[in-house]
Parts: sequence; structure tokens; C-alpha cells
Amino acid sequence: MKRICVFCGANAGNSPRYAEVAHELGRELARREIELVYGGGNVGLMGAVADGTLAAGGRVIGVIPRALLERELAHKGAQEMHVVDTMHERKALMAKLSDAFVALPGGYGTLDELCEVLTWSQLGFHRKPVALFDIDDYWAPLVALFDHAVSRGFVSAENRRLVLEERSIPRLMDRLASWRAFGGETWLEERDL
Repeated sequence: MKRICVFCGANAGNSPRYAEVAHELGRELARREIELVYGGGNVGLMGAVADGTLAAGGRVIGVIPRALLERELAHKGAQEMHVVDTMHERKALMAKLSDAFVALPGGYGTLDELCEVLTWSQLGFHRKPVALFDIDDYWAPLVALFDHAVSRGFVSAENRRLVLEERSIPRLMDRLASWRAFGGETWLEERDL
């Protein structure tokens, strides 16, 4: 695994623990010589995960829409910054550049990115691991919703396994590294993004 895409908030949330853990995840990526792919921002949890990666000598690849770049929200320390025109292009390029996906706490944008890569996995567009990194039960309501969707017949039990859940950074990294695509039902044949 060479690159992990981290989806996370442009806000820091209301607890300093969110940014502390994001920073530590970035440091762990660098320690394991895994490059960070992310939304390119210098604020909130995005800034924290990038700062952690850079502080530990890691490589940071940002993908940012031009409108946000023009507002000077791009992280100036990133070794590589891709500027795209739309949010759709941003998500597609982040996915193409990455070997796995991790969602830290975030808002609508993080949920959008997470659900899109999960949908792509379900449809067979990629066979990359997708994980929720749960800080202080942030993702518990979403996990309950996923289980509810299974119980109501909208998500198969097999496809429910497409999202990993973890609370420990070392275990998260180990699970992503050892993850193997399973022969779950997909709606389409696998293809490149």
C-alpha cells in the first residue's frame, strides 16, 4: 500500500481530540512510508492530518478545487497539489491516486466522499478498502444506519462488510494493509475509476 486517501472535515470539531488523532494518523502514515492523499486544505482536520504527515517526514498529495485554492485554503506544505475544476473531479482523482480510503470525522463533504467510494466498491468500480476511523463514537450513528439498511433489505449483509470500522491507528493500518477484496456481489464488472 503506497497511498491512503483520508476524508475529513475542513472544521476541527468541538473537541481538541479530533485534531490530535488526525495529526497522529498523519504521523503514522509517514512512519509507514505511506503517502497521504486528501482534499488539499490547510484548515480543520484536513490541515491536522497533513501537518502530522509532514512533521514526520511524509509525503502529502492534495487535490483541491480551483475555487478553494483561490480562497487561499490550499496547504502550502504539500509536495504535490492537483488543482481541479469541480468537486466531482476532486473525488475521482483522489480515488484514482489512492490504494485505500479512511474517513475521519467530518460533515457533509466527508459523508459524500465516503458514501461515493462505498457505492463504487459495491458496484465493482474498485476493490480498495474503505474504513471509518471512529473517534469518541463519532461514526456510531452512521454504523447503526448501515446496519439498519441491512435489516431493511437495502444493503446486503455481504456488502455491509465493505466498510471497516476501527478505533486504533495501528490496528487500522494493519487491517488496511491485510485487507483482501472478497467475492461479494457487485452490480457491475470491476473497472478503473
